[in-house]
Amino acid sequence: MKRALVTGITGQDGAYLSQLLLEKGYDVYGVVRRSSHLGVADHRLRWLGVDKDVKLLDGNLSDLSSLIRLVEQVKPDEVYNLAAQSFVASSWQQPILTANITAVGVTNVLEAVRIVAPTARFYQASSSEMYGKIQEAAQSETTPFYPRSPYAVAKLYGHWITVNYRESFGIHASSGILFNHESPLRGIEFVTRKVTDGVARIKLGRENELRLGNIDAKRDWGHAKDYVRAMWLMLQQAVADDYVVATGTTTTVRDMCRIAFAHVGLNMDDHLVIDPAFFRPAEVDVLLGNPAKAKATLGWEPRISLEEMILEMVDADLARLDRA
Repeated sequence: MKRALVTGITGQDGAYLSQLLLEKGYDVYGVVRRSSHLGVADHRLRWLGVDKDVKLLDGNLSDLSSLIRLVEQVKPDEVYNLAAQSFVASSWQQPILTANITAVGVTNVLEAVRIVAPTARFYQASSSEMYGKIQEAAQSETTPFYPRSPYAVAKLYGHWITVNYRESFGIHASSGILFNHESPLRGIEFVTRKVTDGVARIKLGRENELRLGNIDAKRDWGHAKDYVRAMWLMLQQAVADDYVVATGTTTTVRDMCRIAFAHVGLNMDDHLVIDPAFFRPAEVDVLLGNPAKAKATLGWEPRISLEEMILEMVDADLARLDRA
């Protein structure tokens, strides 16, 4: 039985990845920060019904000693580093925290692997936000990066330090440059979930408006369940490498809203309010991934469409709010 150690296991990707690994017969261990709200953080694992099947261990990306102890304890075959301060908007308010966790934290995990389990295979969650002010119409593994937020800058450090450990120490370390991926488990602060939750509240008569910022921003959106499959596939390859994971299709926030409102029989224009407070200090207008390498090398393709994903999210929010 293979052993996997997952940081960020209580997040959206961590929960779906845990479900996938368990289905494949892995023994799954997760790194969790110590919190006074014990039992609350694992709600995504509970939602997928896998909370009893994973083993949660105390650790922190800012504490190398805790990571070394965890790697010694688990003796993992695979390590997936998904933990981060992952909300772009918060990175302007918490740039130091973002740097310490999203950037330097990657080095800490890699050091623990290098020192204790150098034969373990390592996955780093890189981000399409690293492309920022795009240099090519469709972004691939060779497109130059131009980060436009403290989050993106931190992710870029994590990406390059992963490449450096692969080249310097021979670690099987791969990065997935993941474009936007969503699900009913997405945090409420992210725009897709803000939309589906807002639409559900309006449909149920609890709210009358949805306030958003730049609805003409374009993103390449996929389903997290599809994207964690790409993570696993990367670590099954004989040679470590970096891969763009995306659908290859771009959609505006406006069109995504239209799909969500139409699903519940509402007119978007009757409820959508543009609020300048939600505009970013430095906007990323368009992100569009080129997943040709992942398709050719990993045999990966997305299986869930954008519309299917949005409808699933709206239905999940309607059900959640109806129970509340």
